[in-house]
Parts: sequence; structure tokens; C-alpha cells
Amino acid sequence: MKFAQLGPIGAEIPALVTDSATYDLRAITAKIDGAFLEAGTAEVQRLLDAGELPVLEGAAEMRVGAPIARPSALVCVGMNYAAHAAESGSAPPENMVIFNKLPNTVVGPNDVVVIPKGSVKTDWEVELGVVIGKRASYIESLEAAEEYIAGYVVVNDLSERTWQIDLSGGQWGKGKSAPGFSPTGPWLVTRDEIDAQNVRLRSSVNGETRQDSSTSDMIFSIAHIVHELSQYMVLEPGDLVLTGTPEGVALSGRFPYLSAGDVVEVSIDGLGGQRQEYVAYEAAN
Repeated sequence: MKFAQLGPIGAEIPALVTDSATYDLRAITAKIDGAFLEAGTAEVQRLLDAGELPVLEGAAEMRVGAPIARPSALVCVGMNYAAHAAESGSAPPENMVIFNKLPNTVVGPNDVVVIPKGSVKTDWEVELGVVIGKRASYIESLEAAEEYIAGYVVVNDLSERTWQIDLSGGQWGKGKSAPGFSPTGPWLVTRDEIDAQNVRLRSSVNGETRQDSSTSDMIFSIAHIVHELSQYMVLEPGDLVLTGTPEGVALSGRFPYLSAGDVVEVSIDGLGGQRQEYVAYEAAN
């Protein structure tokens, strides 16, 4: 299944997206959140099969919001593709590099992004996002980890590299948590719909390709990530885990950083695509 949240900021409507129509889920849930995901999709399927889900009129003209309500945690894996580690000046990690972003960075996939005040090194990163479906703590095995995954999303893990690296103080959070720095969606696709460990992910800036790789190139697999995180922290339903980005970012030195007027597009096969226009802080305030 494909779930979306459509409409104005703060008033998004939960929806089911199919090849034939987009359906209004407000009779089932107020939003696509942890409680909805933990309950499962059986009731949605029953109503869909019975023809009892109302079509969401005008869906095609609505703003696309993030397909999950604000998670309680946004946990990220750094340098999880060997070529990206190399272009960042690092050897492939032997242990998972973990950092957090603020959950309020999650915005719609096509929302305008404001380049932070004073930023000169805003960078893009296409990533596969894992949405947790039930409380995960001390998962017993890699094989069991999949049971804790509700589905997958596209995320652009935006970064301000000066703040992340030069002014970091040893942590990456400064460069990762500016407003709008986690465009997410357009859809949350349930795990049964996609072979997430073997899909193509891409990014472009102003129509020019920047990243073009496959999730099969991850150093630490999706199952490994979810399993290992559960040994150190509790993941709640609706939480979002970012799994790393492949090579092809501005940090490599091969491309310029983002500036006002740029357009970034990112996509993952089966999960849809995003398009963001970037504006200067001064112009947006």
C-alpha cells in the first residue's frame, strides 16, 4: 500500500494512493502516525475491498505533505556507502556512525527550502528512509528486524557542511537540523510492496545528475541498522531511520553547494520523487 498526507501544512488529510484513485482515510485515522501504523493495514484493506473508502476529491491539486506525522525520533546512519565515505575523506566505517536530526525538520517532498541564514555549504543527500511500525527494543536477530518495519520513504537529508564538520565540536547535529532539512515522501510504501535493499536512488541539481546508485551498495543493511539501533535505543512506531547516502554530493568537491534559485530532485524507484526549489533566507523573511 501507498499512504500519503495531502493538504495545507498542519491540516493534511491521510490518504491511500492506488493506481486508480486516492482515498480519504479520515474515517479510520486523523493522520498517518505511529498508532495507525502499529494497528496495521487490515482495516484499510477491508474497506477498500468493500468499496467503502471515499475518494478524496481534488487530490491531484493538493499540496503533498510528509507521508508520516512528526516522528518522535529521526535517527540517521552516516557514511553507509563506501564511495560516499571516500568522497568525504574517510575510510568505510567498521561500526555504524549514528546521529540524530530534529523531528521538526520533516516537511513535504516538494516544499520550498530556505537556505539557512549564513549558510554557504548547504548540500543534498538522497536517502532511503525506514519507518518503524512497532516498538523496537533489543530485537533478537537480523531476521526478526523486518517485522518492525512499517514501510519506506524517500528523504533528502540536507546538510550544512560548515556547521556539520568545521564547527561540529564532534557531533553532526548543528549541520543537520535547520528548518526544512528533511523533505520526506511523497509516499510511505509498505514493506511488502518493495525490495528496499535493491532499489535505485538518484538526485539531480538543476537537471544535472548528481547521485545514481543502489541501496544494494549499503555497507550496513537495512536489517542490520534496525537490529543494531534497537540494542542502544528504543524505536517507537512512526519513528524514521535514514540509512545513508551514496556518492555524488557537494562535499566531494566535484559540485557547487546549493544557492538560491537551485532546484533539487531526488527519487527512489518504487517510492516516488521529490522536487524542491531553494530560496535565500533573506528572501523568505
